[in-house]
Amino acid sequence: MSKFKDILNTAIFTTKHVVQDNSPILYVYHYDDGSWQFNGSERDLKDEDYKVISLGEILEIDKSLIELEDLPLGFEAIRTSKEQPWSVIASN
Repeated sequence: MSKFKDILNTAIFTTKHVVQDNSPILYVYHYDDGSWQFNGSERDLKDEDYKVISLGEILEIDKSLIELEDLPLGFEAIRTSKEQPWSVIASN
């Protein structure tokens, strides 16, 4: 299923809104240190809003994330809705 270079049990960061409330994933960050973060549209998040789950679990939540398997380190991908294509940009 996954073509990600990371193994499926790699820990990633997301939010309780994505995991519990089915918020669509609209922002993906692939940090320079190799870590991943997958967020919805929610803003002003607090520490307790974040969850750590596996890469395999986030791919089960949204199979379209497989399109980002080659997202370079230091880049992010954004979209305005789950039906829209990803736009990839370099993070600042």
